Amino acid sequence: MSEILDDPTIDQFLGTTDAWQRAGDALQRTATMASFPDAIRLVDRIAVIAEQLNHHPDIDIRWRTVHFSCATHSAGGITQLDLDLARRIEAEIASIGAP
Repeated sequence: MSEILDDPTIDQFLGTTDAWQRAGDALQRTATMASFPDAIRLVDRIAVIAEQLNHHPDIDIRWRTVHFSCATHSAGGITQLDLDLARRIEAEIASIGAP
């Protein structure tokens, strides 16, 4: 099982991005894509990554807006897995080109 990260480690990650925020025991980010197909393409890419990592974010899709929440539920908080997944999500958003 992954260990819950301490606040300074999480804060250090959050200091590298304006897109992600902490919401209790999770990291959250919203991405508004150019179109609904782009939003679905993004979710599909994240699904493949999540399977590779065996770590799955909570995802909510509303038309072209996608909400991500990363937390390690089995550990009860934010772990290194969540930081790694958040970075991968960020890279996919950039590769598709959110407006």
